[in-house]
Amino acid sequence: FNSVDGVLRFGIAQLNADGSLDPGFQARTTQNGIVQSMTVQTDGKLLIGGEFNQVGDLSRNFLARLNGDGSLDASFDPGSGANDIVHSVALQSDGQVLVGGAFTSVNGVPRNRIARLNSDGSLDTLFNPGTGASDNVYAVVEQDDGRTLIGGRFTSVNGVPRNWVARLNA
Repeated sequence: FNSVDGVLRFGIAQLNADGSLDPGFQARTTQNGIVQSMTVQTDGKLLIGGEFNQVGDLSRNFLARLNGDGSLDASFDPGSGANDIVHSVALQSDGQVLVGGAFTSVNGVPRNRIARLNSDGSLDTLFNPGTGASDNVYAVVEQDDGRTLIGGRFTSVNGVPRNWVARLNA
């Protein structure tokens, strides 16, 4: 969307409890940027993933974190970001961020459609899904035991046959 109740809002807006537009939330993704997934951190910051390449005046390829007022949180720096769409963003209990999508690398490191970021946005290289998912990942969630569930259009994960749903070890 490009507007809410006649006010310009490109791809993301915040509503008050009564459904009215919150004028204090001023997120600025590119005009053609689509936010496909978001999650709110305990500190009120918002992690977003989607089809955008800029937030505010800074380059943010498909991943970003916003402050409570919608401005870009520059302390969350995913480097060059993902190289394609991020369909799903999930926050782990330890503050790390799981992402799934159509990408094949994050910050230049091969990660086929599933990756984990540290709380500062850098790639967590300890989380290595091997060859990753064979096709797009549309849903990512952490289980209580620390393992990760993914869902999507894939038929294998790290070379193991898995049709549309898989569970990854921590």
